[in-house]
Amino acid sequence: MNKIIIGALVIATVTFAACNNSGNQSHEGHDHDTAAMAGEAGKQETPAADNSVAEVKPQFTNVDPKVAASLKLVVDHYLHIKNALAGDNSTEAANGGKAMAEAIAKVDKAAMAPDQQKLFTDNEDDLKEHAEHIGKNEGNIEHQREHFAQMSEDVYALVKAFGGGQALYHDHCPMYDNNKGALWLSETKEVKNPYFGSKMATCGSVKEVIK
Repeated sequence: MNKIIIGALVIATVTFAACNNSGNQSHEGHDHDTAAMAGEAGKQETPAADNSVAEVKPQFTNVDPKVAASLKLVVDHYLHIKNALAGDNSTEAANGGKAMAEAIAKVDKAAMAPDQQKLFTDNEDDLKEHAEHIGKNEGNIEHQREHFAQMSEDVYALVKAFGGGQALYHDHCPMYDNNKGALWLSETKEVKNPYFGSKMATCGSVKEVIK
C-alpha cells in the first residue's frame, strides 16, 4: 500500500512540475494563419510595467465604433464560454456558444475597411462553427474544450487586430491535447485554465496583454 501511495505522489509531482516548466516556454506553432496577417501589431510590443508580460497594441486604430461594439460583444461571449469551462460548467459554456454564434452573425462587415473586412471574414466561418458546436454539446465538456481551443486561435487573431474593448491576457496551457498546448484569452491576469478546469486550475502562463 505504501508503494502505491508513494507512486501516486511521484506522478502528481511530475505532472505539476511539467506544467510549471512548460508554461515558461514561449507560445509556438499554435497561432492561426490569420494571426500572422495581424502580426504587424507584434512590432508594437513593449515591455509591460512589471517587465514580465509583453504589452501589445491592436493593429487597427481606425475601427468604426459600431464595429468595435459588435466585436466586443463577440469577445464577451467568448469570455463567458472560457469562464464556464474553467468552472467545469458545460451548460453555461453551451449558453455562451449559442449567444456568441448570434453575435458573430450580427457584426456589420460593411462598416469595416477592406483590410479589416478581409481579416474578419477569414475567421468568421470558423468562429461561428466552433460557437455552434459548443452550443450544441451541453454535457460533453471535452468536446466543447476541443472547439474552444480552435476558437481561441481565431479570437486571438481578431483581438490582436481590432482589440477587445478591454485589456485581454493571452494565456498558454502547455499540457492540453497531449502536450501540444493551446492558448486562450482572459480578462484577468490570474490564470484559470479552461482546458482542465478544477483538475489543474492554475496550469498555464501569461504571454502578453493586448490593450
